[in-house]
Amino acid sequence: MTPPAEPQDGGPEGGGGPAPGAYRNEGIRTLLSMFEHGDPEEQQPLGRILQGLQESAFGVFLFIAILPAFIPVPGIGGAVSGPLVLLIGLQMMAGLSRPWVPGFIARRGPRRGTMHRFLGRIDRPLRRLDRMLKPRLSALVWPLPARVFTGLLLVMTGVLLSLPIPLTNYLFGFQLLLFALALIERDGALMLFNWIAALAACLFFGLGSGQLVSHSIDLFQRWTS
Repeated sequence: MTPPAEPQDGGPEGGGGPAPGAYRNEGIRTLLSMFEHGDPEEQQPLGRILQGLQESAFGVFLFIAILPAFIPVPGIGGAVSGPLVLLIGLQMMAGLSRPWVPGFIARRGPRRGTMHRFLGRIDRPLRRLDRMLKPRLSALVWPLPARVFTGLLLVMTGVLLSLPIPLTNYLFGFQLLLFALALIERDGALMLFNWIAALAACLFFGLGSGQLVSHSIDLFQRWTS
């Protein structure tokens, strides 16, 4: 989206780089440039993709995790993407600044050709968002209370995604895509929109039908049994 950012958050004026701990913008197009060239059948391990990323690591992890949600096969997207979104949300709720990825997940990842096809599908909205997204309202993205609240909403949305609710995979997938872009671009305005939309979705699809509560209880019982 945005080009690599100039020094921010207290970087020395006219200095040669950002101050220690300052935000380093890792825009979505820069991050995904690693998929532009090479063998389309080459697998990109998730651990290697996330290696070296800073604040955007959760966003990139979420971006890749939702890819199966756009597979036009009922049940596949939620079964694969739902648990990954839950993993991301729980880690954000726990206050982690970077995701912990289990080894069996870190060794897997999308093929380069899969990323090409996915980006081709969303190229038009990405180009529109490219002109709008930018680091702003950081208090809604990076401080611990904001990350915990975002993690809670990701957990709730991940549960909804894993439910067999007809015709909702693309809806929840697109909503999670916006969460990923807000985390990657550190855009608090988009994150605020995501909070409102996720709460509305949870109220409408989850609490309204009772499926969110019952499914959450089932998951808790499985994990504790």
